[in-house]
Amino acid sequence: MQDQRPVALITGAARGIGLGVAKCLAAEGYDIAANGVRDEHAAQPALDELRERGAKVLYCRADIAETAARAAMLQQVEEHFGRLNVLVNNAGVAPKVRADILEATEESYEWVMKTNLQGPYFLTQAAANWMIRQRRADPRCQACVVNVSSISATVASPNRGEYCLSKAGVSMATKLWAARLGEFGIPVYEVRPGLIKTDMSKPATEKYDKLIAQGLTVEPRWGMPDDVGKVVAAIARGDLPYGTGGVIMVDGGLTLERL
Repeated sequence: MQDQRPVALITGAARGIGLGVAKCLAAEGYDIAANGVRDEHAAQPALDELRERGAKVLYCRADIAETAARAAMLQQVEEHFGRLNVLVNNAGVAPKVRADILEATEESYEWVMKTNLQGPYFLTQAAANWMIRQRRADPRCQACVVNVSSISATVASPNRGEYCLSKAGVSMATKLWAARLGEFGIPVYEVRPGLIKTDMSKPATEKYDKLIAQGLTVEPRWGMPDDVGKVVAAIARGDLPYGTGGVIMVDGGLTLERL
């Protein structure tokens, strides 16, 4: 297994932060299992870009909120590549309607939580058991898990409470999985982005352009998907040893306490 190219499964990999992560891992010599919910034709430009970086690419169309879809995706990865070295839990959704928490619906809460927290939690469970089996068969096999959360894990936005709660849950899940998987030599990290230029943030571009110009972030710019991807690549390379359970901020200093 050591002589084979490592494989990374990245959820939500066809655009935004997930694609930024996939590109950086492809450049590091990883083959990529790219998950998304759109049909493969819609994801084709992203998949072609990854292949241009030398990666073998498998597109796994699956809604991570669905139990059967997660199981089928992992089976697809195992049948195609036969191994899994890195799981990046990146896929997530924002509320369809930003509603004051005094008025938000249970339906919105359940939809966001199932995709952002429940899905990644149980995908990690299944992937971790696979990684454990791999390491027992060959202790040279390297494996890790990366959870992409958000500054919303700690920064309150009362007009999208379900999103904040889901990301706070992802942060705790990182600690839980780090504690549980330590004995197997499988580190778990949380990468916590701030304002990243993606389709999800596009509707708020004008608002945050002004705030950034007024000093919202220490680094006076938007973050880019590659900024997150480079951090995940460093984790996958093993550049952050002895740091399991750690939180790596990628927010340009937005949450830095300042006077």
